[in-house]
Amino acid sequence: MKAAVKKTIEKYGSDKYRLMDVLIEIQQENGYISKEAIAQIAEEYGMSEVDVEQTVSFYHFLSQKPTGKYSIYLNNSAVANMMGRADVAATFQKELGIKFGDVTPDGRAGLFETSCIGMNDQEPAAIINNHIFTRLTPFRVKEICRDIKEGKEVSEMFVQDWGDGENRSDLVHSVVSNNIRKIGPVLERTFKVGQAIEKITKMKPEEVIDEVKKSNMRGRGGAGFPTGLKWEFCRNAAGEKKYIFCNADEGEPGTFKDRVILTERPRLLFEGMVIAGYAVGATEGIVYVRYEYKYLEKHLEDILQKAREVNYLGKNILGKEGFDFDIRIQFGAGAYVCGEESALIESAEGKRGEPRDRPPFPVEKGYHDMPTVVNNVETLCSVVKVILNGGDWYKSLGTHESTGTKLLSISGDCKFPGVYEVVWGFSVNDILDMVGANKEDVMAVQVGGPSGAIITTNEFNRILGYEDLATGGSLIIIGKQRDILNDIVLNFMDFFISESCGSCSTCRIVPTLMRNKLNKILNARGVRQDLDDLHEWGKILKASRCGLGQTAGNPILSSLKNFPDLYEEKIQKNKTFDSGFDLNIAVKESAKATGRIPNV
Repeated sequence: MKAAVKKTIEKYGSDKYRLMDVLIEIQQENGYISKEAIAQIAEEYGMSEVDVEQTVSFYHFLSQKPTGKYSIYLNNSAVANMMGRADVAATFQKELGIKFGDVTPDGRAGLFETSCIGMNDQEPAAIINNHIFTRLTPFRVKEICRDIKEGKEVSEMFVQDWGDGENRSDLVHSVVSNNIRKIGPVLERTFKVGQAIEKITKMKPEEVIDEVKKSNMRGRGGAGFPTGLKWEFCRNAAGEKKYIFCNADEGEPGTFKDRVILTERPRLLFEGMVIAGYAVGATEGIVYVRYEYKYLEKHLEDILQKAREVNYLGKNILGKEGFDFDIRIQFGAGAYVCGEESALIESAEGKRGEPRDRPPFPVEKGYHDMPTVVNNVETLCSVVKVILNGGDWYKSLGTHESTGTKLLSISGDCKFPGVYEVVWGFSVNDILDMVGANKEDVMAVQVGGPSGAIITTNEFNRILGYEDLATGGSLIIIGKQRDILNDIVLNFMDFFISESCGSCSTCRIVPTLMRNKLNKILNARGVRQDLDDLHEWGKILKASRCGLGQTAGNPILSSLKNFPDLYEEKIQKNKTFDSGFDLNIAVKESAKATGRIPNV
């Protein structure tokens, strides 16, 4: 064990900032990270064991206890539940003889729940030893569990053909489907690798930034900060070295567009990073990829290496003196909060993914306290098209406030879930027509994932764009057969509670109180004061440090606003107070254990 740990540390240059890589590799090799491994890592890096342990304990896919030879992580997102996850989960438990969170007595298999894994267009889905299994059924689960008991390699457990596009390649071999339903100006197939890089070598960095500013492009991660302005701030910031980060940590339930780009258009993404690096004067780029997409690692590394071979990466790119830039992949280990840019940087430095206090912003002090640009996958892909076609061309697409195109991840109750590239300005009604949703059967649409808004039928004429319905890209269509409060809102609240970093007392406490209050209402013990409490408690969350905490109450607040009747019909009209406490229920277990009949 000691020799293996030391070898792993040396593989990453004995650099303590590569702690995440070391931990992930040890986890994969051994199925857990032992106390002995933690102690050795701490000694090698000159850190305290507590510092190493707090990083290990923060991430979902790192464990200090064995997770089994076959580690099974079943997605528990709202869409997975809509598509039949309950029967799949029950079959896993029955066939393996364990409950979620447990490992079989022989250590063969561990069964765990996990948040959305970026497969909402092909649910129910699971990860088994970094292999993705999609469209699971109880019968399929029985086959998988049989293969586990027989000791088969996970790669031998697939009974269907590989997915489309690069999913079929020797470096991926995945059953995942891309489900690209609509291609627009950014995803179009005629992109010629290296053309934009060649063009910028004839431009000044300031001219590149000016072209991006001219396009009025706003970041595609949801906040919508102007991309060119962010680059300009970073270029003008003082620092010995500058960095470009690509945020590929799409953890918002219902979002999967980055998965498709990483699979089918990674060259476009990497070219966008090179352009950003040239513009701000950065020499290093880091793609922070969510752990759930680990199955794409060989594919991405192969493309980066081929780019180096033709000098699209490396020293003096395409003969331009002083134009040095390279890219590396940094995997996360399962934490939604790392989608926040400063938490992402903390994680990439080998720490807990806790958001930083701001200011200073990353463009001033980011990775290693140096000026850092953080853009998401879609933004960097769009940059390439801006350089090739001009800022005015890009600005001609979309609306005045929302220029260009938007990639949408659409899932739920529709015929054609998948990725759609549309020009900003589409209405929700247009989207429903496009994806084959029967409007007569649609009750609601969740726009922007759990942190967004759930809208009702009288709002389906609203326009997607920063001036009306802003979205990072996730739309979940919810049919009339669904119980919105139980199936959607409660699931989203559980998600936020699970994913909170716990740093802010507001985010650590208030979502749990709101979830408990919702459960009280669902259990028919709610009163009108409970609805007032939910409104007031939601305001407290605005004091949280980051966007996760600030929007953690949105599932309840949004549904309260747009579906008040669902709450009204469940509260008690003849009571002004109900604590929700039932003494009979409270003593039921103790009475059963002692054989007493409660006298209450």
